[in-house]
Amino acid sequence: MTSIQDPDAKWLERFAAGDPRAARALTDSLAPRSYAVALRVLGDAAAAEDVVQDAMMRLWRVAPDWESGSAKVSTWLYRVTLNLCIDLKRRRRGGMASIDEVAEPADPAPTAPEQMQDAARVDALQVALMQLPERQREAVVLRHIEELSNPEIAGIMDISTEAVESLTARGKRALAALLAGRREELGYEHG
Repeated sequence: MTSIQDPDAKWLERFAAGDPRAARALTDSLAPRSYAVALRVLGDAAAAEDVVQDAMMRLWRVAPDWESGSAKVSTWLYRVTLNLCIDLKRRRRGGMASIDEVAEPADPAPTAPEQMQDAARVDALQVALMQLPERQREAVVLRHIEELSNPEIAGIMDISTEAVESLTARGKRALAALLAGRREELGYEHG
């Protein structure tokens, strides 16, 4: 039995029975009020429209099982609208938090000790590179510092790819031997 106090329940029953005019009447009656709630809660017109559309779709899905008198249709729709707004705000929370709630971002710049360590490593590598035979140094620099491919290096140095592989392998072994005694000093004691 339809409640006199809830004219929307009558329209919802008619919608469930297949009356297409009922959908229009419910939309005209409920959507503007639901939109006003969503807009006030979210402060975003586009998001409010999306929430109302989702809430109305949920109403259409529950229509066949609606029990008149248990709750007003408008009350049910406001609750769904509000829950959808809360869910959306939770998903967005990262961008909507109070400035006091946001942790201070870590400074991505290296600390002074890290900068000094990096400079010492660069200097040590440069000294070791200068001790390599010229062709090994060129191959190692092009491959491991400039990150060129072996075929590119072969074209630059006018040698075969196999020769590049040999030069870089011998150069890496020589660098490792030259820097081996400085691992701890350069901060490489674990690896």
